[in-house]
Parts: sequence; C-alpha cells; structure tokens
Amino acid sequence: MLSFPNCKINLGLYITNKRPDGYHDIETVFCPVPVKDALEIVPASTAKIHMSGKAVAGNEQDNLVWRAYELLKQQYPQIPALDIYLHKAIPMGAGMGGGSADGAFMLQLLNDYCKLGLTNAQLAEYALQLGSDCPFFIYNTPQFAQGRGEQLQPVNIDLSPYSIQLICPQMHISTAKAFSMITPKAASFDLRKLPELPISEWRGTITNDFEAPIFEQNPVLADIKRQLYDAGAIYAAMSGSGSTIFGIFEKGKSAEIKAEVAFEEHYIP
Repeated sequence: MLSFPNCKINLGLYITNKRPDGYHDIETVFCPVPVKDALEIVPASTAKIHMSGKAVAGNEQDNLVWRAYELLKQQYPQIPALDIYLHKAIPMGAGMGGGSADGAFMLQLLNDYCKLGLTNAQLAEYALQLGSDCPFFIYNTPQFAQGRGEQLQPVNIDLSPYSIQLICPQMHISTAKAFSMITPKAASFDLRKLPELPISEWRGTITNDFEAPIFEQNPVLADIKRQLYDAGAIYAAMSGSGSTIFGIFEKGKSAEIKAEVAFEEHYIP
C-alpha cells in the first residue's frame, strides 16, 4: 500500500506563551502544500524501514515513520511485520513539516492496511505522541492551530487560484534555538479571521514571529523574501522556524531568485 505525505506552510505564526512543561503555545494556520514524499508498506518476515532520496539525519529507529509503526504495533499486535519504504523529497529542517507528515501518514496507512477502524480523532491522539504538528497531517486541510499546534479548527482558505513558489535554502535552522530567541506575546492578528481578509492585505497584517530574530542571524533569508516581493508576490513569508521562504503569486507567475547559498525550489503552478 502506497501513500504520498505532503508538506505544509504556515500562514502567520505567533508564539504566545512559554508553558510550564517547556513547550510554547502558538497560533498559526497550517496549510497543506503538494510537495510530497513517498511511503509504501508491504508484507515482510521481519519489520524494517528502508530509506531513499534525501538524506535523513539521525538513527532510522528514531524516524517518525518507524515510531508510528511501533506505537500502533504496541496497541494492536495484529499489525504484521512490514517492509517500510520511505523516499524523501521534502527538505528536512526547512519548516515544512516533512517528518511530521511521514509519521502521520504512516498511522493512516496502518489504519487502512490493517483495517483498525480508527477515527481521525483517534489517529490525531496517536499522532500527538509523535510530534506537536503531526495531528494536522491527519486532517490535512487548512487548520487554525493553537496550543502546541494540536488544537485544530478548520479554516476556509483556498490557495488553488494562486501559484506558490517555495525556496528552500540548504541551511538548517534549529527549532529549539529559534524558540529561545522569542519573547512570547499576544498574537497581533486573530488568524481565525484570515479567510475574511483579502490576500492582497496579508502583507503587513499577518506575520511570523520567528522571522525577525532568524532574519537578523541569516540575512540571506530576508533577501530571498525581498526578491519574492520585488517579483510581484502577493504575500511572502518564512514557513515555521525556517529556512523555507514561500511566495504566493497570481496564477502562473514566479520569481527568479538569486542567493549566496545553495537552495532548491518547488513551484506549485
């Protein structure tokens, strides 16, 4: 059985509180974007994960796909041994949620393959054990997120009339370090009202709290955002804690980006 985990971008991102448990409360809108990995499971005599495509840091046993398999296997012993094939195309450490998507899609694959009968709400509870933004990928539609990112509320946003350009510099931004540079404060805009705000007014209204400190340390990212706007982007921002910068354009338009760092580019026409 085969699936294609997709990534996300953040439309606005506010860090509103440092919690006693060490996590931060956020407010953001997660929006799915069709840049995809490939994930396949097939019967096997011994469970094993096979990786291909982009290099993935860390031990394979710590991969969220493998952790998702072990998590459900503990609860549902009828899940058989499987060969798990993960082909990575979504850049790692780029603020696009690729690893979280892989973990969430693995839960869904196992649910379907083994006919476990789990609801989306139940899958989202398991997904939260893998990571804060994993539950979003269970629903995989635009969602207003609060708390750690697990409190979700659908929002009616449709970016299909536009083209999206993603610039993914080959530089890793530490999420932990990014949070350490933030002073939490109240959100400057209620993102639940984003569908009521014309996209032409997003610039200067919705922001990503991570941009200011990260752009100060990595001015090349600020320059990429400037180039997107100079080329006519209706809205441009950093996704998550970076390093991906995305631009939303009128249909068929894009920017020709020049940067001092190597980057890859994805374009959704």
